[in-house]
Amino acid sequence: MTDEPKGEKKIIIDEDWKSQVEAEREAAKQQKEAASEESPATGGESGADRMQWPEPSLPLLVTTLATQAMASLGLMVAPGADQNQVDLAQAKHFIDTIELLQEKTKGNCTPEETAMLENILYELRMAFVAVKEKQSPQ
Repeated sequence: MTDEPKGEKKIIIDEDWKSQVEAEREAAKQQKEAASEESPATGGESGADRMQWPEPSLPLLVTTLATQAMASLGLMVAPGADQNQVDLAQAKHFIDTIELLQEKTKGNCTPEETAMLENILYELRMAFVAVKEKQSPQ
């Protein structure tokens, strides 16, 4: 018979897990160091941690500003907000910024970029007027 009283359970501790965890930590540390040595400009981030940013371009810049203008007009929920919020002054600022880009890049844009700027400005101006009229007491 055993010396243990009946009904008590014996706890078995597996000591091997500690060495396994330590080995995994060391391997992860070495992998992180190797990744940071390969690309020091990324601050040591691994390839999976880095976001793939699109190539900078005029259309990307204009779309970013247009998206901000739409959020300011309450046409979409702004990041971090719970609901649509209208800020006409902010929307006007973004629309004016796109217009400034249009003026400053005149003669240096491709026909597609010129058409994009004209279309976006037209759509945003029409939306601005519609939102402003909706907010104004008649």
